[in-house]
Amino acid sequence: MTTPSRQHSPWTWVPSLYYIEGIPYVVVMTISVIMYKRLGIGNTEIALYTSWLYLPWVIKPLWSPVVDVLKTKRFWIVFMQLLLGGAFAGVAFTLPLPNFFQYSLAFFWLMAFCSATNDIASDGFYMLGLNESQQAFFVGIRSTFYRIAMITGQGLIVILAGFMEENLNVSPEKRIVTAWMITIGALSILLILAAIYHYFFLPRPEDQADQTVDSQSIFAEFLATFTSFFKKKHIIPAIAFLLFFRFGEAQLVKIASLFLLDETSQGGLALSTQEIGVIYGTVGIIFLTIGGIIGGILASRQGLKYWLWWMILALNVPNVLYVLLAIFQPSSIWIIGSSVALEQLGYGFGFTAYMLFMIHLAEGNYKTAHFSIATAFMALGMMIPGMFSGALQEYMGYQNFFIWVVLAGVPGFIAAYFIHIRPNFGKKIDSDE
Repeated sequence: MTTPSRQHSPWTWVPSLYYIEGIPYVVVMTISVIMYKRLGIGNTEIALYTSWLYLPWVIKPLWSPVVDVLKTKRFWIVFMQLLLGGAFAGVAFTLPLPNFFQYSLAFFWLMAFCSATNDIASDGFYMLGLNESQQAFFVGIRSTFYRIAMITGQGLIVILAGFMEENLNVSPEKRIVTAWMITIGALSILLILAAIYHYFFLPRPEDQADQTVDSQSIFAEFLATFTSFFKKKHIIPAIAFLLFFRFGEAQLVKIASLFLLDETSQGGLALSTQEIGVIYGTVGIIFLTIGGIIGGILASRQGLKYWLWWMILALNVPNVLYVLLAIFQPSSIWIIGSSVALEQLGYGFGFTAYMLFMIHLAEGNYKTAHFSIATAFMALGMMIPGMFSGALQEYMGYQNFFIWVVLAGVPGFIAAYFIHIRPNFGKKIDSDE
């Protein structure tokens, strides 16, 4: 039984650890899409190549044992954050080059792998550095600061880039590139400072990696963990549910910001980068969070099984709002903002079902490892639809694409019909069958 170090209060490192965990993820998944759009890359290329960046989170369970047995999780956190700082700098310095898309993508790949590894180490360190009661107390704190990182990335960082796009005292043809260089460069400094801060303020609990490890037994344990997941009852419909629950939403998420940015002549709404930061990155994230909170409260009262179908409806039906936006192309920020807010509210509410189902699926032996495998399927369910969404949108146009997105919600309903959920699962008092 390890005793958490009392060298530093958890308040000095838990908030910063999860805030920094969220920043590179939101940059890789969201900011990269907006940045490439503003730099003139086409929707097909943006959707395809930025969706590939999900791959590290898909295969994360395959190398998580390496983080567990080599060095300490404290080492991995500091080292990965330093590498992330270097990856941000690499993106910033390659943006003015003729082949910036290829070069910056290479650094985004490095960023994605380092971010996924930092996730593994941070979550493991959370359990090592805190005792059981502290873990329970700080679970809401860590989630809050991760959400703040989402708002910082999709909101404040994008707003900052948009402000500089319009106000930097450089020639118009250099303004957008320079704005994004400065923005990404500032994030590089933030990550390097975070690594230095965590080097001094992370506690030094006992870590499994400090002990002698038998590599063969580790591999055998990993194999047993992996195969036991696929031997679970009802695993085939469960995997189908993980892959298809967000089939429509996965395509919408990749294209939504591109639609909001595109010129009206191209079928878009012609918002500025600053307006995207406010509407999609700030208001949208706030309503996404509210939807998730409401979903959690209601599921704790009647259970997941009771709310499942309502949550699937909430996830998919608001996508109709994007069809209407594409048809009427309103210029009112209030109409656009309200539509995005309602869609994100439904997404947050509906996504509660997905998270609870993954917890349900992970029950039993190897709970933590099985949940990690479930999140890999979650990432795969976002990666594959996102890859072809750009080409599909350019072929169909925004109106028909969003109609397709609504129809693409149907596989999620079909998959949900076949999954098995314990009747009382999710209630505050959960009795086993």
